[in-house]
Amino acid sequence: MTRVAVLGARGRMGAASVQALSAAGLDVVAEVDVDDSIDLIAESGAEVALDFTQPAVALDNVKWCVEHGVHVVVGTSGFDDAKVAEVRALLGDDPATGVLIVPNFSIGAVLMMRFAATAAPFFESVEVIEMHHPDKVDAPSGTATRTAELIASARSEAGSAPLPDATTTDPDGARGALVAGVPVHSVRARGFVASQDVVFGGVGETLSIRHDSSNRESFMPGIVAAVRAVSGKPGVTVGLESILDL
Repeated sequence: MTRVAVLGARGRMGAASVQALSAAGLDVVAEVDVDDSIDLIAESGAEVALDFTQPAVALDNVKWCVEHGVHVVVGTSGFDDAKVAEVRALLGDDPATGVLIVPNFSIGAVLMMRFAATAAPFFESVEVIEMHHPDKVDAPSGTATRTAELIASARSEAGSAPLPDATTTDPDGARGALVAGVPVHSVRARGFVASQDVVFGGVGETLSIRHDSSNRESFMPGIVAAVRAVSGKPGVTVGLESILDL
């Protein structure tokens, strides 16, 4: 039975994860939160740590886990390319520890990103609109960032032309943020949990690929799968798709 430590265990995602992991037969041996010592991971004999903390501390938590030989699944948003590069450097060329960084644990969201990447070269225009609750601290979301990166990569490989946009005046940023050259718009409104719409446009037609999570239970199967799989994937892996055989 895999021994798991949950970091951020008293937060919304952390608390739900503790219940889901236990229900799936995994042994949650440590529940670590803001006032607890991270040494509880080692003291409990945890083999895997699941991080649902805050962007400001997640990297330090991952470094601690790597240095102590504990596999880690990162669910904390805001884990950008620079942080991924730091972890890769720490692990070195022959890593024994697995670090799985997951922008979104929803199986539906992973499929939405895959479908978006498949569609991307076939349309002249594409934009991403992500919608979350107003308590979310970062924008754009990790899912939107990952989606834009996958879209940009697919378009680059296909030799697609740059996205058309005649905008020359936008002092307030109404056109959104550019992520890998793809416009991304963030909505923060009460009532949303996590939603994303990828809008494609071509001459005479549009295509919208949308995913909605209406509660946190939608993320739990992906969390359980990630925790079970991470020990078998040494080094840094980004995205749940890597363990879903897509």
